[in-house]
This record gives sequence, structure tokens and C-alpha cells, in this order.
Amino acid sequence: MIEGGTGKALTVAKVEDLLVKVNIDGPVTLERIAVARQLLNEIRVLDAARVEVRKRTAAVITATGTAVTDIHGIGPLTAAIIIGRVGDIRRFPSAGHFARHNGTAPIEASSGPKKRHRLNPRGDRQLNHAIHMAAVTQVGHNTPGRVYYLRKQAEGKTRKEAMRALKRHISSAVYQRLISDSRS
Repeated sequence: MIEGGTGKALTVAKVEDLLVKVNIDGPVTLERIAVARQLLNEIRVLDAARVEVRKRTAAVITATGTAVTDIHGIGPLTAAIIIGRVGDIRRFPSAGHFARHNGTAPIEASSGPKKRHRLNPRGDRQLNHAIHMAAVTQVGHNTPGRVYYLRKQAEGKTRKEAMRALKRHISSAVYQRLISDSRS
């Protein structure tokens, strides 16, 4: 309908404005506009549902009183993923066991005298992703996590190795907070 596309991110309001400007040159264009308006209505419904789910999730996480949200980069949605994926934290006897479960415990991949570690492809990938997003957020802001990441790079680690170390560090912090939550 828009020759060459729009070339930018669209919102519902922008699409409505564009639809008003479309030159109706026949029944096909008219039908395309009708379908586009129907899709816009569906997007509005989904957006409203998404906002409602986020509000309810935030309320539930706040009601639990969890300390996991005290970690920079872990908001209510990420905390909900972590709490939901972990279940009973007491099933992990140590932070190392928890790290192995969530895939932040690195696997040795050394060859020769140089010791190297690589990403653990095992573990709960959704839980690992939640921790990864917290790590990315911490690196992008002026936080102790960023200081830790930069210190690891100064020690000679690559960006990937430093990120892996930060994720393991965050995993331990999550474990400690979940353990303290389970005691209260």
C-alpha cells in the first residue's frame, strides 16, 4: 500500500495516519485497508492484554517480597521467570549446583598450558537467558556489575569470557537472595 515501505518503526497511531493517506484506487486497495484496520484492532487488544499481564505479574512479584528484584537488571518479569523456573531453591545445595542448573557454570575447554573455559550449552536455557539479560543490563549501566565486567577484561579476559564471569557472579547473587527468601 505504501510504495517502498515506511522505512521506520511503526506504532498503531502511525499506521492509522498512513491508512488515511492511502490513495484508494480500487476494491483491492479498499480490502487491504479493511484488513489492515482489523489487524490494528487485534494489535490494540494484544497490547492491552500485555500491559495487564505485566501489571499483574509485577503485583504478584511485589507481594512475594522477593529480594531477587534488588539485583540491578532484574525487574518483576525477569524475577517471575527466575522464580518460576527455579521452583524450590533448597533443592540446590550450593551456588555452584545452581549455576550448573542454569548453565552459567563454565565448562573447561583447555588445550595445552593455557586454561580456557567455554559456555555451558546445558542447563535451563530460559533461566540462563534471564540471567544473561540482567548481565547485559548491568554492563550497559554504571553498576557494580559493569565494574566487575571491566575488571575481568583488564585481567585479560575477552568480552565473552568477562560476560560469562559476570553471569556466574549474578547467578550466585540470585542464589543467595532466593535462599534468604526461602528462610523468611
